[in-house]
Amino acid sequence: MRYRTIGTDPATRREVSVLSLGAMLFGSATDEATSYAILDRYVEAGGTFIDTSDNYAFWVNGGQGGQSEELLGRWRRSRGVGAEIVIATKLGARPLAPGTSYLDNPEGLSAKVIRESAERSRERLGVERLDLLYAHIEDRTVPLAETVAGFAELVAEGTVGLLGASNHRAWRVERARALAAAAGLPGYEVLQYHRSYLPNRTDLASELDPDGEPGGVGGDLLSYLRAEPELTLVAYSPLLKGSFTRADKPLSPAYDLPSAPRRLAALREVAGQTDATVNQVVLAWLLGGELPSIPLVGASSVAQLDESLAAVDLELTDEQRQRLDTTW
Repeated sequence: MRYRTIGTDPATRREVSVLSLGAMLFGSATDEATSYAILDRYVEAGGTFIDTSDNYAFWVNGGQGGQSEELLGRWRRSRGVGAEIVIATKLGARPLAPGTSYLDNPEGLSAKVIRESAERSRERLGVERLDLLYAHIEDRTVPLAETVAGFAELVAEGTVGLLGASNHRAWRVERARALAAAAGLPGYEVLQYHRSYLPNRTDLASELDPDGEPGGVGGDLLSYLRAEPELTLVAYSPLLKGSFTRADKPLSPAYDLPSAPRRLAALREVAGQTDATVNQVVLAWLLGGELPSIPLVGASSVAQLDESLAAVDLELTDEQRQRLDTTW
């Protein structure tokens, strides 16, 4: 395993593995025994960066979520896991009542919600401090200054370490960070967005925003990351939920761009040269790019996890990377 540092403040920054494990379906669609086996294997391989949310996975049983955090809490206690494992969680998108969703009834990002939801996450996870806490989705009903101050209060109290944002417009991230900097408060340092080798159309109207998909990495966010190298990008759904390799999981129309066939061909070519799988090449491309990302991978079996873990040691040559980067 390899590692990198996220965050800049010596009091809150952490060293984490360059491959993060997503626990979205642990405790719901993925049963407890399988979830434990995957988590154990990840830690055995040197993994130290686990991702969850307070609303995972409300859609499985029509509830409000919390199952993933609860399972991680049980696993931590059963294994004696301490501060050596960094667990990131999110708030803001938990449905306020069973049978609703983050689209029509989200908890939001008021100072009151931030405090109360963070406390419940700490209880479910069984930790004194949340290592990394994200604002999961935007809440434009609350003044941004209130959200910034609400998160900063928890950092000052020591119950939260690093702050992050996911599925936010780049201008909203920058505005929040500017407000924090002007007030001398901690701001977002980790950004979690969807990124893979195949670009997706972020201009298509989405459930979250009629102006397009705010959760995908587009030109604005890439440009922002180049200008702010202290920020960390965590790339969720890098393997497109199996669509690179499984015929029963065709690509979403959002990836139906003229370049897609050529880029898929380039992936297969490099995979053949490296004796690796297509999925491993995608992860290696993200890990070693000009703007390196931390891939956030899910797994429903230990075998799936092992495939992703092997990508950490896959070194693409300059020629292979150029082939991948220049194919459009």
